[in-house]
Amino acid sequence: MHILLVEDEPRLAAFIEKGLTEEGHVVDVAADGVTALSLAHVGSYDVIVLDVVLPGKNGFQVAAAIRGEGQSTPILMLTARDARADVISGLDVGADDYLTKPFDFGELLARIRALGRRQPRLEGAVVRFADLELDRLQHEVRRAGQPLDLTPTEFRLMEALMRVPGSVVTRTELLDRVWGMSFDPGTSLIDVHVANLRKKLESGGRSRLVAAVKGVGFRLAAADST
Repeated sequence: MHILLVEDEPRLAAFIEKGLTEEGHVVDVAADGVTALSLAHVGSYDVIVLDVVLPGKNGFQVAAAIRGEGQSTPILMLTARDARADVISGLDVGADDYLTKPFDFGELLARIRALGRRQPRLEGAVVRFADLELDRLQHEVRRAGQPLDLTPTEFRLMEALMRVPGSVVTRTELLDRVWGMSFDPGTSLIDVHVANLRKKLESGGRSRLVAAVKGVGFRLAAADST
């Protein structure tokens, strides 16, 4: 999953990020409410882990702003407070769950998994473009009804493109969404995986669906527009 972690305590943020990364998740970290809102606005996240006490804007304000934009991304609030009023406030502004510090990391993972399972239902389990289908529940991509044998990385790449069919996804955005990396977008890493994905999509003489936009990125395009 692609997770946004909003936590201003550096050691705790590093601990959570390391643990989530080791579990195979892609993690973006924000240390204040303003940065969190900026990332939430431009990123596509499966779960947001949100601390309550933050500089700039607190967790309640961040959650309320995210919901005010119409985003349905599940939010798990972290708080050092156990007052019932704070829990109620968090749920009232749009949080889906809460966890009181200190917490067991295993419980955090379990709650994130539970929230992550809700997201496909909120956004639609199956996404379609042309004769292509991406099933988030089954973690499967089908073309013309036939399942494709994609690696986890190829699946994430396909999902990143299918979130905005017809629109360009830049190389920088792909590095962030698929690999959680921030470095030279000119790396050949993307091209190698796109080439492998294309081979599988086009096997059996099928038409091309992934079009390159030179110097920018890639987009899904119907055969007559590539």
